[in-house]
Amino acid sequence: MKKAEFLLLLDELMELPQGTLKGPEKLVSLAQWDSLASVGFIALVDRHLGMAVDPGKLAEAATVDDLLALVKEKLQ
Repeated sequence: MKKAEFLLLLDELMELPQGTLKGPEKLVSLAQWDSLASVGFIALVDRHLGMAVDPGKLAEAATVDDLLALVKEKLQ
């Protein structure tokens, strides 16, 4: 999967207009990023990339780029 495609999935997960997320956005500045979105991210990664996310590393993520780093081996 391409990075741009994954970002669109994140937009959808957080109910943002397509193309909103680019990478450098801070998660704390996104009202849509909450515990439910965090669980949704884990499910999204499992469903679309076939991999598991370490919840500890997810909790350390501060930006959208940090989320992308968690799945970088599956992104083109």
